[in-house]
Amino acid sequence: MKKYAYIGCLGFIAVITTEFGVIGILPQIAEHYHIGIDKAGWLLSAFALIIAVTGPFMTLLMSGFDRRKVMLAAISIFLFTAVISAMSPPFWLLMLVRILPAFLQPVYIATALSVAISGSEKKQANQLMGIVFIGVALAMVTTVPFATWLASVWFWESSFIVQAAVSTLALCIIYFLLPAMPVTEKKSYKSQLKILTKPTFVISTLMNFFMITAWFSTYSYFADYLNKAKGMDSTMVSYMLFLFGIIGVFSNWVAGKMLSWSVPKTTALFLSGTVLMPFLLYFSGNNMTMNIISIAIWGFLYSPSFQNASTYMISSVPDSLEFANSLATSFGNLGVTLGTTLGGWMIVFKGAAYNPWIGLAFGILAFLMIILRSILEKKAEKEKIILPCS
Repeated sequence: MKKYAYIGCLGFIAVITTEFGVIGILPQIAEHYHIGIDKAGWLLSAFALIIAVTGPFMTLLMSGFDRRKVMLAAISIFLFTAVISAMSPPFWLLMLVRILPAFLQPVYIATALSVAISGSEKKQANQLMGIVFIGVALAMVTTVPFATWLASVWFWESSFIVQAAVSTLALCIIYFLLPAMPVTEKKSYKSQLKILTKPTFVISTLMNFFMITAWFSTYSYFADYLNKAKGMDSTMVSYMLFLFGIIGVFSNWVAGKMLSWSVPKTTALFLSGTVLMPFLLYFSGNNMTMNIISIAIWGFLYSPSFQNASTYMISSVPDSLEFANSLATSFGNLGVTLGTTLGGWMIVFKGAAYNPWIGLAFGILAFLMIILRSILEKKAEKEKIILPCS
């Protein structure tokens, strides 16, 4: 039902606004707390690390609970985090409250996707999941750049006020419009853990990890990169985030359609950006027109990355959607952690201009995983043909 997909999408906007809303204000946070940009980056990477470590276990643990209650509990924690963060607490407390919602983020995403496709035909599943994932792009075009702009003209804590407002709206919509959705048939832990023994799923997981690492080595420091490597001020950065997000909404819609045609080819097409962008950003130099074009292309190729990664992983184990998606979220966020960490080190030791080249290296590794999975699947297909004949 599309109604449930749009509700899931709104909650996803709240989730992404909280996780990535700090990207545009990391320089201001670093200045306020008198810390380095690499340390401030841990507000993003620690969040992602908690998801990576606990995501699959939390999803398994919550898999038997009413889906509506799970979604309400998750968004409530996001709201609590935003309210406390807006009070500019000591950095250790800001870090602590930042990681609290990370425990339930993959649970929310897996549950929202499951709710979105409940009762739908199989051929509509990718499209409905695409609607939920559009929440990522919508956050990038609305709440994230708005929060960054507001912080640039007011004060950095206002970014968290925006996060609190979005979480409140999502909480109300889920409470009033989503009916109770108890789980009627809970799968055993053993049946869900079985997917970890499938080589194609393991390879798909590595592809996800390498791809997200590639993108986030630069994207995590979007504001700092554009400021230091491209000479843009905070206001211009907020405009670039807005452009990035607008292109991303369209991009997610295109990706949703293309995934119904071919999951591997669609994933590979958008992954090509990790190889293309370092060259585009390098040769665009400080030419504003070329930089705007480059950022638009960047937004188009980056934005469906989580949608593509999840769909690519689920396509190897279609009967284990929730657990497979939680692993996609988990390893994707492990990629966010590694990408953010490597990006921070690169800024400290070499300079922000070198960050996209980290993406090139990990993008190539991700392409190798796609090729390896394709080889294994073709080999398995040949064995299926030979066995009946023999």
